Amino acid sequence: MGKNITQKILDSHHVSGEMAPGKEVAIKIDQTLTQDATGTMAYLQFEAMGVPRVKTKLSVSYVDHNTLQYGGFENADDHRFLQTIAAKHGIYFSRPGNGICHQVHLERFGVPGQTMLGSDSHTPTCGGLGMLAIGAGGLDVAVAMGGGPFNLIYPKVVLVNLKGKLKPWVSAKDVILEFLRKMTVKGGVGKVIEYGGEGIKSLSVPERATITNMGAELGATTSVFPSDEITKEFLKAQGREKVWKKIVADKDAKYDEVIDIDLSTLEPMIAKPHSPDVVCRVSEIEGMKVDQVCIGSCTNSSFRDLMIVSEIFKKGKFKVHPNVSMTVSPGSKQVLEMITLNKGLASLIEAGARILEATCGPCIGNGQSPPSAGVSLRTFNRNFEGRSGTKDAQVYLCSPEVAAAAAIYGVITDPRKLAKKVSYPKVKMPKKFLIDDSMVIPPAKDPSKVEILRGPNIMPLPVAQKVQGGVSGNVLIKLSDNITTDHITPAGTWLKYRSNVPKYSESVFSAIDAKFHEKAKASGGGFVIAGENYGQGSSREHAALCPMYLGIKGIIAKSFARIHKDNLVNFGILPLTFANPADYNAIDLGDKLEIEDLARQLRAGDSLTLKNATKGREVKVKHGFSQRQIDIILSGGLLNFTKGEAA
Repeated sequence: MGKNITQKILDSHHVSGEMAPGKEVAIKIDQTLTQDATGTMAYLQFEAMGVPRVKTKLSVSYVDHNTLQYGGFENADDHRFLQTIAAKHGIYFSRPGNGICHQVHLERFGVPGQTMLGSDSHTPTCGGLGMLAIGAGGLDVAVAMGGGPFNLIYPKVVLVNLKGKLKPWVSAKDVILEFLRKMTVKGGVGKVIEYGGEGIKSLSVPERATITNMGAELGATTSVFPSDEITKEFLKAQGREKVWKKIVADKDAKYDEVIDIDLSTLEPMIAKPHSPDVVCRVSEIEGMKVDQVCIGSCTNSSFRDLMIVSEIFKKGKFKVHPNVSMTVSPGSKQVLEMITLNKGLASLIEAGARILEATCGPCIGNGQSPPSAGVSLRTFNRNFEGRSGTKDAQVYLCSPEVAAAAAIYGVITDPRKLAKKVSYPKVKMPKKFLIDDSMVIPPAKDPSKVEILRGPNIMPLPVAQKVQGGVSGNVLIKLSDNITTDHITPAGTWLKYRSNVPKYSESVFSAIDAKFHEKAKASGGGFVIAGENYGQGSSREHAALCPMYLGIKGIIAKSFARIHKDNLVNFGILPLTFANPADYNAIDLGDKLEIEDLARQLRAGDSLTLKNATKGREVKVKHGFSQRQIDIILSGGLLNFTKGEAA
């Protein structure tokens, strides 16, 4: 039987475990990626393992999330720490201003057929190159840098068969928004989304990367395109043709599911507040007043994306509407230089756009918060409530074409209406990109001469205690469905405390209950009750690490997002699901919960007995752990477990 792309890459990196859907397997990791919001903790964890030098083929540390050095020394100190620890331990360091990790990695480091683990949920961006690139918590990435394998549930593989060709004013963003409308934010859990069909031949690598990037919003393990002649041309233009190799599915490859999408039938789409899957056609909500338009993020900040917007304004001689604030964040230094060379930057500035750094910026809540109750159209990947920094903002996700039309007319507008004044721009991929890697600093040749510089904001790494007996505690908060990692540990102005867990833990659930951290400390920890898809969104392990620091023993939910469940296990917190979802209603805030003889119950099978001492009743919950995960939980987390294994 032939193999699909996913099977080919997984098989060639197989370390242990049964290669069958639903079974836990371990794979070798070729590359790792970190960014500054997750990197400091990942490298503290790497240090704690006592491994002197990374054992991957390539590891890169990016500074792209928390580049605003405002209100104190914390961010600058973290950046200095990241640079020195990279130099000492064999890691390449991408300086602030070099660009967003996913865009830069796509340009300069991605290799078809290799595996990559990144401490950012949008790591699958490099699936656009034919990599198997997976987002994970920083501790998993630290273990991979130390030479350990990455463990995952062997996924089902879904083929998305693309037919036809996109019409003018419809772009790759509309493809993934349509897919989100079909599958929802839970539809990709436990799956790899593999793209194929004749339709892929009309999509450039940056367009493919836009689609794989937002596979994270589906909850998918990752997404991947073939590595074909289009991939080869992109790598050749980047001066990296030597790393290309052809990776396509065999003609008789089998898939667990096949979904057909005819590109020629798609229209401009838009995701409404407050979830990426609340999607409709732009034409259905035309006319809504817009206050802000933000173009950029790792999803839509490529040369192609920004030149499309620039050409629309230039050809139509348009200006940004006087009631709209429009910002542009280039994805990388290379993109910024290329649009400058092609006079795209001048056109954007002339039109009235504000040019920001080549960073994540507004996407992570760092700057450009909309006005009160403002409507903001963003070419980003997430529109969770409050993520923009404005609690009551109405954030919509859209393509660069839709964003440009809104910026011109001041209201949500189907961009096809621009055709009355301007033809759809034809932006060809450059035959050769400007290559300047001077802002990527290689590791030191002599690590012994490198001193790691730590500022006072970098606090010691908290480590969970080994489980003894049972666990008990009160229900400290009861939550609804689709609680995101932004709800658990918000970004924005809190980002500068990512290296300071005691301080950052004050943010836990702060948007829902400002006193939560005080209650948790006063109670000596306890439990969290939640609905479906708990922990969706970012890979930020702080959403598990900070609750662990506050003494949270377990999260009992109807279901979990993949990365967050793994992070909870990694930090010794029990992620448990209701055997009967209706039992969610049988537990209330303040109830005292107990799980007796935890080790015996975990080893006895998938079902545990949860006692509600307040109500005098029992509830059955499930864990779904592998034997390895049971050992991690009982060890008090992955760091303790890894040290034990090494010993």
